[in-house]
Amino acid sequence: MFSRQRLFWSRDPYDLEGTQKRFVQAVADNCAWHMGRCPEYRAIARGLGFSPKTLVETGDLSAVPMVPTLFFKRHALFSMPKWRMGMKVTSSGTSGRFSRVGFDWGAIFAEIPMVLKLGWRHGLVSPRPANYVVLGYKPHRANSTGVTRTMFGLTFFAPPLGRFYALRMEKGRYVPDLDGAARALARFARSPFPTRIVGFPSYLWFGLKRMEELGVSLRLRPGSQILLAGGWKQHAAQQVDKSVLYDLARTVLGIGEEHIHELFGAVEHPIFYNTCKHHHFHVPIYARVLIRDVRTLEPLPMGQAGLVNLITPLNRATPVTSVVTDDLGALRPGEDCGCGIRSPYLTILGRVGMPEIQTCAAGAAELLGRGEGFS
Repeated sequence: MFSRQRLFWSRDPYDLEGTQKRFVQAVADNCAWHMGRCPEYRAIARGLGFSPKTLVETGDLSAVPMVPTLFFKRHALFSMPKWRMGMKVTSSGTSGRFSRVGFDWGAIFAEIPMVLKLGWRHGLVSPRPANYVVLGYKPHRANSTGVTRTMFGLTFFAPPLGRFYALRMEKGRYVPDLDGAARALARFARSPFPTRIVGFPSYLWFGLKRMEELGVSLRLRPGSQILLAGGWKQHAAQQVDKSVLYDLARTVLGIGEEHIHELFGAVEHPIFYNTCKHHHFHVPIYARVLIRDVRTLEPLPMGQAGLVNLITPLNRATPVTSVVTDDLGALRPGEDCGCGIRSPYLTILGRVGMPEIQTCAAGAAELLGRGEGFS
């Protein structure tokens, strides 16, 4: 019953070898929970001939029913009544559809030690207050997106003196104000406290380019950091290499790449991935990552590129135990990084075409449509 708590309260957030048994047991318990309470998930699992009892070691995790994130954008699956959920969020919906994911209170409380342990490990937690410029959405009652809540949460790693949001709600829609963000940065540069920039990498790039065009060059206080969350998505055509973005941040703001952190996660997989000092996403103990062949969906060996399959036993309100994203990625041994973290690291290579994901989602829908397990 307490397998999830034992996993998320483990001491070392990157000790995958030492937490293998805990992780497999927590996943088995999570699958059993969802199969017992979500008829749709039970239909998919039984259609695949899956039983949680078959999960004994990490090699068995590939058998856990994987559901594409695209499927959640078309079907709302829950394993408890909405009134019992501690939180309900949606994905950004940049494709025109969005996922709806609920979180049980146990998941919310389990996330606390995860975020704190990883925050300490990567130097994000500080008792020194900071000014924040958020290159993202200002929270609003009409906005339930997970990325908005994530960015707001990131402003508590150091006590916030104030927050300036580059996207604010006006007359029912969000309006960007990158010039206002630039003015806020100039004002904060005169403060005795450090500044933390939180936001989308695309907006950071646009804002820095705008400041460069205006001839603005700042030197933010020592201890200032940049925390990048979310991808380029609708601005993919303007995406630049990390090194180009980091060089511009050093030129315009005086922040070196050692103080730039990238975060990875999703509403359907709310695990806190933070880049190491070499800017790699090492897999923490709260998740396991499989890379699957784009056509056969079979697991691929380390180093090969394929669809990213993310597994975690965190959530009991929505059956997102194992999800397949539309990201193309590869896993590499932690030793290849050289940062000292031994867990494998995930490299996101891009996105695959929609036909492959739609085929995978259609397979899940077909199993769902058989009606197995709805009794």
